[in-house]
Amino acid sequence: MYPLLRRAEILRIAQSQGTTSIAQLAEALAVSDETIRRTVKPLIEEGLLVKVHGGVMLPSHLEESPFRRRMHEHRVAKEIIAQQIGELVQDGDSLILDSGTTCTHIAQALRSRSRLTVITNSAAIASLLAQHNGNRVFMAGGELCADDAAALGEPVLAYIRQFHVRYAIVSVTAVDGAGRFMDAQPWDVEFTRAAFGQARQRVVAAVHPKFEHSALVCAVNADEIDMLVTDEPPDAHFAQIFAEAGVDVRYPGSPAARTTVAPETDMQAGAPLPDATCHSSSDAIADDVHGEPHHAR
Repeated sequence: MYPLLRRAEILRIAQSQGTTSIAQLAEALAVSDETIRRTVKPLIEEGLLVKVHGGVMLPSHLEESPFRRRMHEHRVAKEIIAQQIGELVQDGDSLILDSGTTCTHIAQALRSRSRLTVITNSAAIASLLAQHNGNRVFMAGGELCADDAAALGEPVLAYIRQFHVRYAIVSVTAVDGAGRFMDAQPWDVEFTRAAFGQARQRVVAAVHPKFEHSALVCAVNADEIDMLVTDEPPDAHFAQIFAEAGVDVRYPGSPAARTTVAPETDMQAGAPLPDATCHSSSDAIADDVHGEPHHAR
């Protein structure tokens, strides 16, 4: 590819993805990381791109809130995940959604469904799905985070523990090499565990760039979830971990048969599932994603 075409393609990818890493650009353009660094250097000097940790972004995105910037990050991958969950969830289903950007994309995909019962701590998700196609939306209350208008605090956990739902769908900050699902904030972990305690199907949504990274806190282990929805097939290492844990891994091209779940009327009569637990160890401390802002998911 000619240098001018490479420059144009890098700008196009940055426009599409929001923030993109050097490694992602090198893979997309089939060149080395060093070639990408040489190409983006004059773009940064000309003010067409801004250098950020591990990658580049458009200057206009600096004016957006951190949450809006994260909505752009890996946007295509998140939309692929959202489409799959939009096919998994059926009319009339009940679910808990967290306030991460991946779940916000999922909420957008779920607008094609009707008669959903949705419990969330996200004002953005609630506004997308409330008063739409006969949905019922229950918004957990608490202190609102200025970044993403998500409710925080113990009242949120107490509120969602009232419900018994078919799916609890959460996002994570990272998936470490042991297949553990990690978050940057203890509060996000508590939400995940509380949500999983109220659901028949425990679902994690994670884009593939989050694999082989770590974060501050372990949310759940692989054997504590039922389904992983991602945008690309996991490599052999992760495939083995998830197979041994009995996780239903879904990605484009994977077997798409809908998981059979007991009718929700049975759930209303039964007790909630036990809270998810995770025995994290000292080697699970964050590395390159340490210090992420709240809800960096």
